[in-house]
Amino acid sequence: MLTKRRSFLKSIGLGGLGLSYVHTLDAHTPQVGTQTTDISVVRIKGKVQAEGKGLAGVAVTDGINITTTDAKGNYELLSNASAEFVYIATPRGYEFTNQNGVARFYQPVKAVNGAFQAIFTLTKLTQDDTRHNFIVWADPQMISKEDAELFLQQSVPDTRKLLDSYKQKNNGQMPPFHGVGCGDLVWDHFELFDDYQKGVTATGIPFFQVIGNHDMDLTARTDEHSAKTFKSTFGPTYYSFNRGEIHYVVLDDVFFIGTAKKYIGYLTERQLAWLEQDLALVKPGKTVVIFMHIPANTGDPRRNKAKEEPIGGVVANRKELYRLLQPYKAHIMSGHTHFNEKIVTGDNLVEHVHGTVCGAWWTGPVCFDGTPNGYGVYEVNGSTIEWYYKSVGHEKDHQMRLYPIGASKEKPDHVVVNVWNWDPAWKVEWLEDGKPMGPMTQETAFDPLSVELHEGTAKPAKHKWVEPQLTDHLFFAKPSVAASKIKVQVTDRFKNIYTQEMDVKHS
Repeated sequence: MLTKRRSFLKSIGLGGLGLSYVHTLDAHTPQVGTQTTDISVVRIKGKVQAEGKGLAGVAVTDGINITTTDAKGNYELLSNASAEFVYIATPRGYEFTNQNGVARFYQPVKAVNGAFQAIFTLTKLTQDDTRHNFIVWADPQMISKEDAELFLQQSVPDTRKLLDSYKQKNNGQMPPFHGVGCGDLVWDHFELFDDYQKGVTATGIPFFQVIGNHDMDLTARTDEHSAKTFKSTFGPTYYSFNRGEIHYVVLDDVFFIGTAKKYIGYLTERQLAWLEQDLALVKPGKTVVIFMHIPANTGDPRRNKAKEEPIGGVVANRKELYRLLQPYKAHIMSGHTHFNEKIVTGDNLVEHVHGTVCGAWWTGPVCFDGTPNGYGVYEVNGSTIEWYYKSVGHEKDHQMRLYPIGASKEKPDHVVVNVWNWDPAWKVEWLEDGKPMGPMTQETAFDPLSVELHEGTAKPAKHKWVEPQLTDHLFFAKPSVAASKIKVQVTDRFKNIYTQEMDVKHS
């Protein structure tokens, strides 16, 4: 009987919950006052179609198990009443179904007599999506209408201007483009989701959403209920989609521990089991892009000589994520930290920790590592991805900030440059009065502008707890006493060259 029971539980998506939970299924009379979960069988079926014809091979999921449509576009899932949504991984070559820009690739499950039907109708793209682009908005994190106005009057128009530039280069037609709100869309004030959605609509491109720690219901008793408002607004918290040759996955790595504003970076077994199924449909060697709010890893503990990793700052069980991504060329996109960082691991993995849309919580023009308020821009050609960081209010070639002698407290006789999107494939060199002087010296230090704006208990006035944070993307050089002009030349991993010059003023 036990073997049959395990087979049944697996068929309805509960096989991995363990025998301690299975035992409760045998209790014919629940205890008074307990909350029970309905796990009765629900048969979900339907069709994925376009232009009146069924689409074969489209992945369909209830968030527990994944199936694919047959040759006529039909599918069937044996699910259970705990499933909240049925949703698809939009295949390449098709538009992202959306409502005013917010991706709607799902349908809430509303079973009647143990059955539910969902039909998904897609529209074919008018352009080849082998080449496409996307942007990542990390942490709009609005706590007030004042913040929302800054978002709508600064960040959104800047994004719109950038998108228009791509449209102009594409003969007046917007190339395939999508966006991802990478969590902390608001700052615990759910009424501001409306303002976030206004911003999405204004961009004119479809956006997918990631749940952040400030997008959760803080009165929930467990993590399972903490995404109730987010789900009612944006749908599932983990899912996948395809565009061109890239497979994209959104994950929920914020685990609420039942106390307001307390959480850890963690991927649940249910998600990991789902992800294994999802990636099983992707050929090894393909490019996979993962979006989640909390970074899998950062250099922050190393920079601050911490004995332990902050449990809310990185993903505790990231090794399993890395294992699942090993067969692929992978990128992990995150936000959360309010600093910008790239972590490159071998040939297969790049982790992009994004500077934020709100900077240091809408207190001024920079994050607390000196990275400008902004967002990531990614250009895809086949399986290859190139990227840059777009600073709000600046042109796309604004990729560094050069400071004069005396700006850095740590090295007052040096010039310093902050190259916020730096990774080990970049070169940062300098010239003195036209003479090449070689590479600048990379050091961990504080950005001078962040120190000016954020250091001390009295500033910034809006959020006095903001302080400068150590960063690795600062580079130093000591001009000679006779120097009159220095020039910094930065070459990124894609061979783009950026320069900035400055007159030397000796004290």
